[in-house]
Amino acid sequence: QVQLVESGGGLVQPGGSLRLSCAASATMFFRNDMGWSRQAPGKQRESLALITSGGGTNYTESVKGRFTISRDNAKNTVYLQMNSLKPEDTAVYYCGALTGGRWHWGQGTQVTVDS
Repeated sequence: QVQLVESGGGLVQPGGSLRLSCAASATMFFRNDMGWSRQAPGKQRESLALITSGGGTNYTESVKGRFTISRDNAKNTVYLQMNSLKPEDTAVYYCGALTGGRWHWGQGTQVTVDS
């Protein structure tokens, strides 16, 4: 069973940066595609970024150029570097792993962008 633990959320001013981390317990982590999504109050969950086992990346348009997903297979960890944050980025951010043909998600970490 995959266990994912996100960290790094918090309160940041508009224009600021945060780096989220996700520690995965899964063995063979390096074989899994990993991703980040978020859910703001009253809104549907939004997929943000994907990194494949081979290191390829893909982003949703709203974060392209501001967010960067990366992974460290030696540490079983995936990151989301978030720059130029906006109030509309306020949400709970979730880390996910694609394994066994389906996505598994962590409990999430709150990011609040407010002055």
